[in-house]
Amino acid sequence: MNEQSQILVRAVRGPVILITVGVLFAFDKFTEFRFSQSWPVLLIVLGLLRLAGGGRSRRRRDEIVDTVVNPGANPGAGPGARPGVPQ
Repeated sequence: MNEQSQILVRAVRGPVILITVGVLFAFDKFTEFRFSQSWPVLLIVLGLLRLAGGGRSRRRRDEIVDTVVNPGANPGAGPGARPGVPQ
């Protein structure tokens, strides 16, 4: 998956979740299906969005954690560091 596809998935994630929740509440109001019966659909949608997002977010999160846990590994990184100024 290329970077533009990942950006698109991140951009539509919020609206898709809101639409899904709205549809589930509409089902609760206008059909015999209650929210207590249909909430697993929300989990399925969240899982599909997570799969479509790719693995880049996990690598990025690992880089952030590594920077916070071991700030000396990346010069200029860490709390209070300023780019271009030696520590």
